[in-house]
Amino acid sequence: MSHQHLEALDVAAIREEFPILQREFDGQQVVYLDNAATTQTPDPVVDAISDYYRRYNANVHRGIHHLSQEASIAYEEAHDRVAEFINADGREEIVFTKNTTEAENLVAYSWGLNELGPEDEIVLTEMEHHASLVTWQQIGKRTGADVKYIRVQEDGRLDAEHARELITDDTAMLSAVHVSNTLGTVNPVSELVDIAHEHDALAFIDGAQAVPTRPVDVEDIGADFYAFSGHKMCGPTGIGVLYGKEHLLAEMEPYLYGGDMIKKVTFEDAKWNDLPWKFEAGTPLIAQGIALAAAIDYVEEIGMDRIRAHEEALAEYAYERLAEFDDIEIYGPEPGPDRGGLVAFNLDDVHAHDLASIMNDYAVAIRAGDHCTQPLHDKLGVAASARASFYIYNTREEIDKLVTALDDARQLFA
Repeated sequence: MSHQHLEALDVAAIREEFPILQREFDGQQVVYLDNAATTQTPDPVVDAISDYYRRYNANVHRGIHHLSQEASIAYEEAHDRVAEFINADGREEIVFTKNTTEAENLVAYSWGLNELGPEDEIVLTEMEHHASLVTWQQIGKRTGADVKYIRVQEDGRLDAEHARELITDDTAMLSAVHVSNTLGTVNPVSELVDIAHEHDALAFIDGAQAVPTRPVDVEDIGADFYAFSGHKMCGPTGIGVLYGKEHLLAEMEPYLYGGDMIKKVTFEDAKWNDLPWKFEAGTPLIAQGIALAAAIDYVEEIGMDRIRAHEEALAEYAYERLAEFDDIEIYGPEPGPDRGGLVAFNLDDVHAHDLASIMNDYAVAIRAGDHCTQPLHDKLGVAASARASFYIYNTREEIDKLVTALDDARQLFA
């Protein structure tokens, strides 16, 4: 691997902060390999949530009393912490949403419905998560904009030439996934953004599988919008982030109204609040936002480069172990810098759901299904796939347990 110079993670010490990993089912310790769906939450992040509710639970931006002031400061500083983490210019560019999906919808409704028309095109990739694909597909139907898809090649990478053909002066929005949650492909997002900008199109990058596992610099990527979720990076569920360039967010109309997103209201009209609060209607995600900041502290203390090296090493090991068998088909690129920490595969003549059920007998937790990428699975010619995905607390020994359970499935269905 290219990260051999990095000090390895102290996985044993990390695992101590995740009590859920000590759970046993039928005397077998759980092996959690479903991190692309959601990661586990360490004690320091749980403590941050508990501390908020125990010590300064109050609504933000609405109270003069001490508790509200403390909560408001912590909530606002959480925006600052996220901005620092992804190298945004400031809190004005950081909107808290429920998840990546809501961030996609926010831009689609606030920008897409108002800006797109029948003369416009939206360019996606064939490996898009439904959060991106369905959202822009439906906005296309409502506005008359045409939706096109950059091809995925046999090796699981995007067809760069096809991208250059598809993105033209008619393109208004490019929406692309940074790391595929099915193929594990790490896309050349900076290059895609550059192509979009050459044609005066905007670029939205779905970073749900990227931000938790590698250093992400939105300034360097250059995207107009970038989104990710807290629950895939040791944070709580119910919190996502939309990064948007300030001038674009300033021009966009909100699509949720009421509560904290207003500055002045009359019976006739309303004036919107400053960024980012303009897009955070009602009582916001206070505890979740504060806990997300704690999760960022946690992963940054470990080191994003080290996290990337660890998960790439595990993915490479899993790929090599699975590739030993002729009856296993693995999807996506071979191990390397353009493959993230997950491996989707199928065992011949065994449905992925049956496979996951047998894994569960061994207390090995994997995901089976289409992973919210049905069109991609159609292209691959399979109804579903099994997916093992890795994070900071996983080990090679756990991958060995996966392979042992696979062998049992093979015998059972022989």
